[in-house]
Amino acid sequence: MEFFVLLFFFGLSAGTVGKIKGSSFVIWFLIGFSLPAVGTLAAVLHRRERTVLRRRCEHCDNVVPLTDQVCMRCGGDLDFPDEALAPRGAAGF
Repeated sequence: MEFFVLLFFFGLSAGTVGKIKGSSFVIWFLIGFSLPAVGTLAAVLHRRERTVLRRRCEHCDNVVPLTDQVCMRCGGDLDFPDEALAPRGAAGF
């Protein structure tokens, strides 16, 4: 029983850190619950979603992260852009 309480708190800590960085709480909770110390450490070292540069899809005008190679809305292939858009927090997205 104590082991599951420990797993719960590791999941809670990983989920909280992941949520602060802009990711899904549930996914990071499951990672922290499954991999107790490693999951929390991974959440701490994971990049912030709000600081990722973005670009606009040429086909449907959807704004996607710069690292995406396929648009999640229309499925169109994305070429590397000449210029990138500011991160979410900087441009008011």
